[in-house]
Amino acid sequence: MAQDPIEDGGFRVVSVPDAASAIRILETRLDIRIVFTDIDMPGDMDGILLAAAIRRRWPPIEIVMTSSHVHIQDSQLPERGVFVSKPYDGEQLLGLFRTMATRTDLSGAP
Repeated sequence: MAQDPIEDGGFRVVSVPDAASAIRILETRLDIRIVFTDIDMPGDMDGILLAAAIRRRWPPIEIVMTSSHVHIQDSQLPERGVFVSKPYDGEQLLGLFRTMATRTDLSGAP
């Protein structure tokens, strides 16, 4: 649901099925600057744990978390993390990504 508007907005999207795959991708790619994760994910690590691991290992990466039925407290968000409740508007999500891309110095290369 998020991939199409984000790609249509000029961003390259790498989709993975679970947190362990996301960690493996982040260990091999230096070009990822924003991670969008659902809190409810298959496997041993949910989106909250994934976000904490990203913030600890890759502090510059921006993090957007979502869920349709879990609402988290601000204290559960990693520093600079953003929570977007489902259903979300694709254009608003794209705007958030554009703002984050500017913060991560990707404004010229989404």
